[in-house]
Amino acid sequence: MELHPVDVVGVRVEMPSNQPIVLLKEITGERYLPIWVGAVEATAIAFAQQAMKPPRPLTHDLIVDLLDLLDAKVISVHLTELKDGVFYADLKISGERTLSVRPSDAIAIALRVGAPILASEDLFNQAGIEIPDQSDDEVEKFREFLDQINPEDFLG
Repeated sequence: MELHPVDVVGVRVEMPSNQPIVLLKEITGERYLPIWVGAVEATAIAFAQQAMKPPRPLTHDLIVDLLDLLDAKVISVHLTELKDGVFYADLKISGERTLSVRPSDAIAIALRVGAPILASEDLFNQAGIEIPDQSDDEVEKFREFLDQINPEDFLG
């Protein structure tokens, strides 16, 4: 499976459904990958991106603490496929262990530990959006596009 490293651009809220989207960008290319996530996971991703530490650990902080306690290290996150409108991911853990997880949880954990996030070519082919010119005008057009789309647009 061909994998491409991605950066987390940020979390946005798709209107009018109020559904949060995490937006990923291919590091070595021009494709973006929008993934719909839950509100709790969107908050966890935004907190990690902004290096915000809540007074008490959130669930993803707890997972990272547990992994540390067990001397397990997150090696990478692989965003693998989109099937029947559901995104899938694998959390690669030291000792050649793999755990199937929701992409939103995997991204929240990866950001906390600095692990690379990789998306499959198949996933980009299914749900990726290409923006050839990254000028401010093009990015704004993309944001306007995001405001007009629904999760159902990526089904089927």
